Amino acid sequence: MLQASQRGRAMPLSPYRRLSPYADAAKARGLHVYHLNIGQPDIETPPAMMAAVQQADIRVLEYSHGAGTLSYRQKLATYYQRADIAVTPDEIIVTTGGSEAILFALLSCLNPGDEVLVPEPYYGAYTAFSIAAGVTLVPVLSYIETGFALPSLAELEAHLTERTRAVLICNPNNPTGYVYSRTELEQLLDLCQRHQLFLLSDEAYREFCYDAPYVSALHLGPAAHEYVVLLDTISKRYSACGARLGALVTKNQTIRDAAFRFAQMRISPPGLAQLMGEAAADLPESYFDHTKAEYQARRDRLVERLRAMPGVVCPRPGGAFYVLCRLPVDDAARFSQWLLEDFNHEGQTLMMSPAVGFYATPGAGIDEVRLAYVLNLQALDAAMDCLEHGLRVYPGRRN
Repeated sequence: MLQASQRGRAMPLSPYRRLSPYADAAKARGLHVYHLNIGQPDIETPPAMMAAVQQADIRVLEYSHGAGTLSYRQKLATYYQRADIAVTPDEIIVTTGGSEAILFALLSCLNPGDEVLVPEPYYGAYTAFSIAAGVTLVPVLSYIETGFALPSLAELEAHLTERTRAVLICNPNNPTGYVYSRTELEQLLDLCQRHQLFLLSDEAYREFCYDAPYVSALHLGPAAHEYVVLLDTISKRYSACGARLGALVTKNQTIRDAAFRFAQMRISPPGLAQLMGEAAADLPESYFDHTKAEYQARRDRLVERLRAMPGVVCPRPGGAFYVLCRLPVDDAARFSQWLLEDFNHEGQTLMMSPAVGFYATPGAGIDEVRLAYVLNLQALDAAMDCLEHGLRVYPGRRN
């Protein structure tokens, strides 16, 4: 009997969508489901981005340059320069979402069988990208007790082998919301310099740092240029997830040349999305003032509500729009499914992402969930009412 490839069979289910069939069934029964499982903001996409496509005078939607249109790369370079990231248009490769940037980085920096260190828990799709690239993720645990701070250099070095070629971070972090400090980034760069490793820095949530300034890996100066590959997307900062427009940015020409060859493989990034990206780059810096304030208010409300629930352990995330918390339950995946299958609070329930999908270490995160505060305050409060009541009546509660 013919079977799918080993690579295909090894692909994991999405940690934030694997419970979707249960959510769909709950809705079919008439329940309202609050979706805190996925980072899909409810904030309006900037009208100027939509207008850029609606008003475009295009007779033939052509391929763009494999690295993206020069006009978009010029505007994107200006956006980075405003963030004190001194790059030129030639140092940017436009990608089909941040996902393609991550995949191109792995394909360009590592050979099949090579290893990449990643602080755990980590963005669940990294596992899928590593399988596609034929490389191995080596997780290094961070802990809820420390707010998921970067593991010590000693812990990171203990996981190095002769096949280690890179360190992969997400800053601000998805799923924990942790924001790496300049000191932590300098320590990572020192590690990479001493062991000749690439530093792959996923910075999709740059604009959303609430308690400390944002520091990019490319803020570390010329010493970082050979080592750093910045991975980016417009999805989160402009609430434009469906545009599928990202970027790979590096001053390492060897890596850039390799990534460009992979970019040529798929011909070009999305043309209409690049028009949207140009309009986004033209938005004033003040655009983020309201958005950031809104997310910070949601963060504060969600953390306040969670910490008021008996038995819940909830660090205060410093950025992005996620909370990773520990619940007083036997199994968070079982509890999350139970909320959708068997629970009903005034005709409502919520969907969460069980944290086991963000860990590779067996048994880690079994009683943890990730919540995305992408809904307005009223909806967040209603969702927390459901969670609070659900925790009281769940048969598998642990005190």
